[in-house]
Amino acid sequence: MKILVVNCGSSSLKYQLIDMDNEGVIAKGLCERIGIDGSKLTHQPAGKDKFVVEKPMPDHHVAIELVLEALQDPEHGVIASTDEITAIGHRVLHAGTKYSDSCLVTDDVKAVIRECFPLGPLHNPANLMGIEACEAAMPGKPNVAVWDTAFGMKMPEKAYMYAIPKEYLEKYSIRRYGFHGTSHMFVSGEAIKFGGLDPEKAKVIVCHLGNGASISASIGGKCVDTSMGLTPLEGLIMGTRSGDIDPAVVQFICNNEGKTVDEVLNILNKKSGVLGMSGVSSDFRDLGAAAEAGNHDAQVALDAFIYRVAKYIGAYTAAMNGVDAIAFTAGVGENDKKTRKAVCAYLGYLGVEIDDEANDVRGKNAVISSANSKVKVMLIPTNEELAIARETLRLVQ
Repeated sequence: MKILVVNCGSSSLKYQLIDMDNEGVIAKGLCERIGIDGSKLTHQPAGKDKFVVEKPMPDHHVAIELVLEALQDPEHGVIASTDEITAIGHRVLHAGTKYSDSCLVTDDVKAVIRECFPLGPLHNPANLMGIEACEAAMPGKPNVAVWDTAFGMKMPEKAYMYAIPKEYLEKYSIRRYGFHGTSHMFVSGEAIKFGGLDPEKAKVIVCHLGNGASISASIGGKCVDTSMGLTPLEGLIMGTRSGDIDPAVVQFICNNEGKTVDEVLNILNKKSGVLGMSGVSSDFRDLGAAAEAGNHDAQVALDAFIYRVAKYIGAYTAAMNGVDAIAFTAGVGENDKKTRKAVCAYLGYLGVEIDDEANDVRGKNAVISSANSKVKVMLIPTNEELAIARETLRLVQ
């Protein structure tokens, strides 16, 4: 059984075709600059060279058509026809409070995606365009919405409610949702399996560390708390996002700089984080190089990022009254042994011990803590596409 996984951005479309009999990727690719001059599709069949198609893509409908043509191409394709595709799984950012689990796409589901445009203005419109493009290109094929907020919807009220008048929750669904949910769901589950932990009771903290960064706490794979909030702006310091900040900072900058709230939020989303702190880059590799060259601000930005991660781990250990495993994932978490070690250096009170030799690893499942460590520390590469494919298969079988 073959599942097509689609992840649409405002001007991009990532895809993977996965054979669910062995969970292997048959082909993957990326459409770039949709609706912009210079559109191109880069298609990568498994075991073959990439090939690039440079054609105008005025919208996601045309992009999907080009993807399907690439998948069926006589030379570069991997299927004879779309009849081989059983279903399409879509990453969808936000369902508000309406859906807390993946579901088959219906008219009501599409209406909810549209209603949540204000909660996900960059992602939800693109997600809906991708769904409608697949419906038009492959009529009758089941489409599945896998919500990025689903994992966080399992949180208890004490974790998701903000201390603001309850009328705003009731009128506007203002609460903590959490994001990177598909990644947190996948990694927490894989950590339990790989670590040989109790699938019903395991207390796991997942550190999804990259340009966008978040932390979750789960018990038996069910979310207890997560660091992102109503939007992905809350929580950890990130590449360009500020993370947690005193709300009065917004008013202060508005009043003193003559800026609107929207302008300041744009600064907090796109010009803050380690980029704003360092003045160097939002890329952690550039930041590390600058710090090694003696750039003080770059070093402080890295230190602050690591400090914030360690604080959240401590808070979530308290929230769960213990922790069995800590899993690092995403770009920085999977590839930067220095950051992993620096975070764990704060966790001596938990009995965490890192094995330097085991920690000298990138991009594969590994236990990086020593045999004496009281908490198992792991590297678990995330695979959101596989998680989406699994959810899709579950719903269409």
